Amino acid sequence: MSSLLACGLLLVSAMTACAEAPAVNSLTAKEAADGWILLFDGKTMDAWRNYRKDEVSDGWKVVDGTIKRVGSAGDIVTREQYEAYELTLDYKISKGGNSGLMFHVTEQGNTPWMTGPEIQIQDNKDGHDPQKAGWLYQLYKADEDATNPVGQWNTLRVVISPEKSEIYMNGTKYCEFVKGSDDWNERVANSKFGSMPLFGKATKGHVALQDHGNEVAFRSLKIRPIAK
Repeated sequence: MSSLLACGLLLVSAMTACAEAPAVNSLTAKEAADGWILLFDGKTMDAWRNYRKDEVSDGWKVVDGTIKRVGSAGDIVTREQYEAYELTLDYKISKGGNSGLMFHVTEQGNTPWMTGPEIQIQDNKDGHDPQKAGWLYQLYKADEDATNPVGQWNTLRVVISPEKSEIYMNGTKYCEFVKGSDDWNERVANSKFGSMPLFGKATKGHVALQDHGNEVAFRSLKIRPIAK
């Protein structure tokens, strides 16, 4: 194969990849056809509200196409509730920062994490929590660290379903679990959540983003409900 032809093929391949890759805070035509829904369009936070509130507090702002925690904010949840789904988002955490993504959150507890399991988000280098980014808090951890350093974006992909749930960090599979299984119940019982009767029980609920007192930004939040 000539070098000119090889270069041409590489260019076509790169152009095809760019055409298929979604822009930030948007869906490709295929994603839309496959049932993906944007939870943030880069301009408004209409899909969100504060936990047990009707609106979003001033501590969360839309900044440069991101949902950013800029001050005392409180946790936010999706207005809609979801059962089985695939969800992806990009996050950028501050130095030493901490946050979290929770699923199947109900508003029966004083805080979202009293009902919804939390996927940890933090700066693994300078953060103070022994639970690392991408781990299912106190329940399932990963054997490797696939996170990017502070100042760079990380992509979380989560699949939640009755049959099997999975967590991926930047394309690396971290863990899988089945809510309500014997293994799940044993791990919950041996965690701080064991004394919380509503923890992890709901099979449908809100998606939540945590205000842990540190700066964090989110973008390209999208969800694809999985039909039964």
